[in-house]
Amino acid sequence: MLIPNLLLIAGTGNKSGKTSAACRIIGSLPDLSITAIKITPHFHETTGGLDALTESEGYSIYEETNRESGKDTARMLQSGAARVYFAKVWDDNLPAAFLKIMEIIPEGMPVVCESPALRNFIEPGLFIIMTSDNTYNKKDIKHLQSLPHLMIKLEELENNASLPFVFEEGKWILKSEV
Repeated sequence: MLIPNLLLIAGTGNKSGKTSAACRIIGSLPDLSITAIKITPHFHETTGGLDALTESEGYSIYEETNRESGKDTARMLQSGAARVYFAKVWDDNLPAAFLKIMEIIPEGMPVVCESPALRNFIEPGLFIIMTSDNTYNKKDIKHLQSLPHLMIKLEELENNASLPFVFEEGKWILKSEV
């Protein structure tokens, strides 16, 4: 399923810059009213500021309302996201949970989502893999590495004055394709 207004971010491991990249993108495009989504397979206890929206077998969906918690979702709000959703999802339920969130978001609005596993089910308008020399908890994402539109280090993304992509006519596009 192709979702052209979705920019999906994965990473080669923990601390590869996924959330920082999402924040850089959101902060660089303040006029777009970007919706951010963070998806995790970890079912740990939630903290204050996460308003429960829906629960079903295998997933729970929340909206982040606390900009000050220090969580990744709060950082996305601080960066300027119009709304931020957080989903705890078992991989088998990922498509259903993601589509449930997409029902909430106005059609065609720009979405930035952090979820490597989602790429196994959805074709985003733009797929970015954040690479890192950091070997902390490296993830085996070899099966995804032939799929990205862009592989980039956080330093490269932060050091460029402009982003290497744009959001036009309801879809994310690499500037090299414009």
